[in-house]
Amino acid sequence: MRFEEAYEGCRKRNLTQSEAALLLGVCDRTFRRYMNRYDAGGLDALVDKRLVQVSHRRAPVDEVMRLVEHYRNRHLGWNAKHFYAWYRSDVGNRSYTWVRIGYKKLD
Repeated sequence: MRFEEAYEGCRKRNLTQSEAALLLGVCDRTFRRYMNRYDAGGLDALVDKRLVQVSHRRAPVDEVMRLVEHYRNRHLGWNAKHFYAWYRSDVGNRSYTWVRIGYKKLD
């Protein structure tokens, strides 16, 4: 909503691009980029697509569930260091931190 107000103010020449950018808390160049995107695709073009995309590094759900099942069924009571050593030798290639964070959530 604020962008549309700043955009209209700029188009009607009530605001300069610098003033409109200042209202939005961005630099002049960013406001001009927003204007170009808005002209090309409307408000939908202004949505940051990085926020809705899943990271390519994210572990698949089946891998996480397999790790949880292994821990609960076979390795309950192991500390994170020993569980990670088993995990690397038999099952996976994720980092120690990834396994440790999952391990802490299980306890």
